[in-house]
Amino acid sequence: MRFPQPAPVTPPRSSIPVLLGTQTLFNIGFYAVVPFLAVVLAQDFLLASSAVGLILGIRTFAQQGLFLAGGTLADRYGARSMILIGCAVRAAGFLILAASLWASTPVLWLFILGTLLTGFGGALFSPGLNILVAAAQTARDQEHHQQVRRATLFAWLSITGEIGAVTGPLVGSALWNWGFSTVAGFGAVFFVAIGIFLAITLRQPVPASATPTAASSRTQRTTPRGGLHRCLKDRGFVAFCALHASDLLAYNQLYLAIPLELQRHDMPTQWLGLIFAWISILTLGLQLPVSWLAGRIGAASTLRAGYLLSASGFFVLAFIPPSAFGGDASPLRILCAVTLMTLGHLSVHPTALGLVPKFAAGNATGSYFGLLSSCGGLAVLLGNLLFGWLLSQSQDSSVPAFVPWLVLVIPLLLASWIGSRVVRDRLLRTHIA
Repeated sequence: MRFPQPAPVTPPRSSIPVLLGTQTLFNIGFYAVVPFLAVVLAQDFLLASSAVGLILGIRTFAQQGLFLAGGTLADRYGARSMILIGCAVRAAGFLILAASLWASTPVLWLFILGTLLTGFGGALFSPGLNILVAAAQTARDQEHHQQVRRATLFAWLSITGEIGAVTGPLVGSALWNWGFSTVAGFGAVFFVAIGIFLAITLRQPVPASATPTAASSRTQRTTPRGGLHRCLKDRGFVAFCALHASDLLAYNQLYLAIPLELQRHDMPTQWLGLIFAWISILTLGLQLPVSWLAGRIGAASTLRAGYLLSASGFFVLAFIPPSAFGGDASPLRILCAVTLMTLGHLSVHPTALGLVPKFAAGNATGSYFGLLSSCGGLAVLLGNLLFGWLLSQSQDSSVPAFVPWLVLVIPLLLASWIGSRVVRDRLLRTHIA
């Protein structure tokens, strides 16, 4: 069955600052509220840490796992529409979080509902934003194809997102003295404001061949029906998604394995804050140079090196003893591992996002973005369960101490070996075609 080819879309150049700024705004609103969910569940609802972890894990899966649904909807109804709906859903989620604490007795089911809606809102607007950034990047590549490669828009998206991730917790901390209801209420109002701003400033890409009159008279559908089916039948892309899921699993260990490793060696909790500050410094300082280098050596080589860097970080934790870095209480071993993991993520994440339009070849871009993220969310859910179980077994001396880390190292090595070959073969076929 042949799928009809949609007309190419070209977003206006003026939309690029809006798209990049939107990522900053999204992360400010998100990180102003979400880092405090665990504190509220423990202090106000008096839940055990296992219950807190389960609720937050479901929230993460509600976002990452539903990216495929969000991408498919963006294909069907337009990226701009889903971005605006996603803002409304997340605003509703934050408002419900605030409302759960308004009664004399906190209402847990209402809090959980709000938590899930915050995740689902992200699953709606993030694929839409990726679609528009990909369209802008494609137009940019066509315009500058004979010039020296520059940092991709997805690399810039990583930087602007990191600015929001650093700023958001500061905003939430400043409002914390007025209670979590105030923090969540701010998040709701902030996302309403973002939605209004984007409704005014964000324009939907239109076909390059369309006249202004025709473009303004209808909403452009970015891909034909049946795009999800086409995406799932693309064996090469499905294989790449399964392999690239190791990157999100690896990066998620900053929130699971690294804190546990600090705790295992009786290191102060304050080190966790310093580690995240170091990650922000690396991202803001090195994302553009890494992206420039990736443009010089090519996507396949970048992916191979990036996955190996991340695997090397876990190799340090698995096989190099703390004494090699100055003793059990030395943070240098963990900082070394985190640096390698971050450099790997900076290499492969923007590269993988930039490859999605090439795999999609103009069809079902949202479904392709959604599948990439949903595979990562599923990998985090299953991988964390397996890693946590093996870690508990290793503490009881049932299995060697290095075995849990192999859950993280082996998928990255497979991605480096096979995933880069999948990308190389697809790009070669595309170039020949």
